[in-house]
Amino acid sequence: MAEVDLQAIHDHLSTLAYRAGARILAANPTQSAAGTKKNSADIVTATDRAVEELVREELRGRWGEGFDFMGEETYKEGDVLGERPTFIVDPIDGTTNFVHGEGYLGLAVDRKPVVGVVYNPFTRTLYSAIRGQGAFLTSPFYDHARLPLRDPEPLTSLSQCLVAVEWGSEREGKDYEVKVETFRRLGASKKDGGAMVHGLRSLGSAELNLCKVAEGAVDLYWENGCYAWDVCAGWVILEEAGGKMVGSMPGDWEPKVEQRRYMAVRGGEGQRGVIEEFWGCVVGRVEVGFDGVS
Repeated sequence: MAEVDLQAIHDHLSTLAYRAGARILAANPTQSAAGTKKNSADIVTATDRAVEELVREELRGRWGEGFDFMGEETYKEGDVLGERPTFIVDPIDGTTNFVHGEGYLGLAVDRKPVVGVVYNPFTRTLYSAIRGQGAFLTSPFYDHARLPLRDPEPLTSLSQCLVAVEWGSEREGKDYEVKVETFRRLGASKKDGGAMVHGLRSLGSAELNLCKVAEGAVDLYWENGCYAWDVCAGWVILEEAGGKMVGSMPGDWEPKVEQRRYMAVRGGEGQRGVIEEFWGCVVGRVEVGFDGVS
């Protein structure tokens, strides 16, 4: 870790995020594409690949052979995250609607997220963090404001929480049923055995959900099926804002960056209690990915 200049990497990733954002804004947001993803609602555009190539070449040119690279558009089944410093990148998330065109640039060292940059070029909003140095928001309304944006209130119960969830691209099978039944229990009334949360939100991307939890605008986020590039950058931002990342399944207190099962909770007193209460609402077990318990 000592030989990796995290501040220099953070600054370069931030500059690169703005450049990638300009490329995204200049693109024609059509759904003509070179291929398709698993769900017709999430189409691969030429912009995805072009921006990832821009980012990869910039990082390779600046940081040389000492770093590995993992990106959504170049990932192959069987690729694993190693101990070497690895840039983990998702240039565009949610090509169904280009308004979800946030760029995600993260760095992991020894399989742990240490630098994160999340940029939305459409709102000119940049979230960023370095492990041990805090998380910050820069936008037309905030000038490098430390996260969370306000002192966090205690987390007393799920019934007082706003929860982010995602349906995902897989809309069939056992894991989908686990999601649907868990969502139902979270929203159901207390007399029907539910948590009666304040509300469920789907913001369209894992990283944006994580940033909103870090910011304090959302209390918890539960997700299954996303990848390391969907969470690496937001993970650092979340934890540097006082939040905590755990696994989506009960008892998983030490999640891995590529395990594909996650839950995030904002900062504030009472984190452990509300995490365990949420785990009690999970109906069944997901099959995708892995955790540290089962």
